[in-house]
Amino acid sequence: MHFFFQLGNFFITLQGNVKLVLIMAKDKTAYVCDNCGFDSTKWLGKCPSCGQWNTFKEVRVGGSSQLKATGGKSVTNGAVSLSDIPTKDLPRMDMQDAELNRVLGGGLVPGSIVLLGGDPGIGKSTLVLQTIMRIEGREVLYVSGEESAHQIRMRAERLATPSKGGNETLRYENETSLRDYENNVLVLCETSLEKVFDQIREIGPDLVVIDSIQTMETEMADSAPGSVTQIRECASMLLKYAKTSGVPVILIGHINKEGTIAGPKILEHIVDAVIQFEGDRQGLYRILRSIKNRFGSTSEIGIYEMQQTGLRPVANPSELLLSDEREGMSGIAISAAVEGQRPFLIETQALVSTAAYGTPQRSATGFDQRRLNMLLAVLEKKVGFKLVQKDVFINIAGGIKVTDMAMDLSVLAAVFSSNVDMPIDAGYCMCGEVGLSGEVRPVSRIEQRIAEAEKLGFTDIVIPKRNMGALKGKKYSIKIHPVQKVEEALKTLFG
Repeated sequence: MHFFFQLGNFFITLQGNVKLVLIMAKDKTAYVCDNCGFDSTKWLGKCPSCGQWNTFKEVRVGGSSQLKATGGKSVTNGAVSLSDIPTKDLPRMDMQDAELNRVLGGGLVPGSIVLLGGDPGIGKSTLVLQTIMRIEGREVLYVSGEESAHQIRMRAERLATPSKGGNETLRYENETSLRDYENNVLVLCETSLEKVFDQIREIGPDLVVIDSIQTMETEMADSAPGSVTQIRECASMLLKYAKTSGVPVILIGHINKEGTIAGPKILEHIVDAVIQFEGDRQGLYRILRSIKNRFGSTSEIGIYEMQQTGLRPVANPSELLLSDEREGMSGIAISAAVEGQRPFLIETQALVSTAAYGTPQRSATGFDQRRLNMLLAVLEKKVGFKLVQKDVFINIAGGIKVTDMAMDLSVLAAVFSSNVDMPIDAGYCMCGEVGLSGEVRPVSRIEQRIAEAEKLGFTDIVIPKRNMGALKGKKYSIKIHPVQKVEEALKTLFG
């Protein structure tokens, strides 16, 4: 009689009472979807989970991925009654940045794990470094797998240089004050996650930053850094560390050519919040947008201005997004938009010209291309404007992307203005969603939109007629023009 069983990576055979044979188990091969993380025992052309084609990659499974991230201490959580769970909110870590705090929902929650994504060179590392340099009284471990310590030091000195324009950037009088202030930031240039955890157990930081998650690797996964398996395993280990220790972790992630965060889709499911840095690398402004947030709203955005001394939070974006030279210029309309809880005025630019080729062009920057096509169809069908042989170009000034439906009316007004070459009066702004039948539908937060336009000195605002019910008994210095159809709005703007 002999017994045969498996222990870890070994097959153990017991023959009688004397013989003990250890046989090394072979690594198994699995196929993992590069998009969603679905695994299969064989290669598949189409992923049954996410429906993507040719996304399966061959990986070797060589053992368990358990890691003692808490220094060997096992943490066991017992079942708790729902009524016994305390309802008091956890104290959040102030990031010393009003825009970042707004996007996170009021600050960084202890034990949370946040993923920050964005295009290369957009300013992800700059934003994180200048933020952790401002945090006082807390020790921060900055783990870099892409840059050397000297490069990080050079960036820190650039961020600490006084700004000539008097902007709200980090300022230090001399090198000594910079060195003293940065004692709370510890830099570790390492790609091995096991060595990172060794440093974490030795230092005991209050915040951990990983730049970037695609460069990290662990011995528990037998594959190259940046692969599906490595990203998934490293993220799982960091998640376990954050939840068991209560220390928040910020992960910086790359963006692939499709515009999504590189790595398996399960990476976004693991983390508590996904925030994305958007904007034109050649432009001045950056948008920090929340895609997923378990501790706050996903509709909030933060606006930054890129300068040589770092990213400056923009407290009042309306004044920066509006140009002062729009008087007498056709194809420009001002819209009162709202992103999250924040109202601001945006300049919509349009250019309509005769098509040089057989097929007219339709191009939109910062606005949904499909919605532009729908609005042009409404303008042609309901107003009678023939745009079949015209090229139409739409641009949202400042290089930002806006998803507010109230932009519809300003897009139509800008296209009409460019087509007839008649400027809109500089004192007018507007807001309203346009339906397929040409009606101007009501929008949300109409009082905030009107107050923002009034604050910036506009004299007239065009709003949906159905929003007038919410304004009963309220007086404004700005003149309100309620409209019900697109034709009425154009008559109000162009007489």
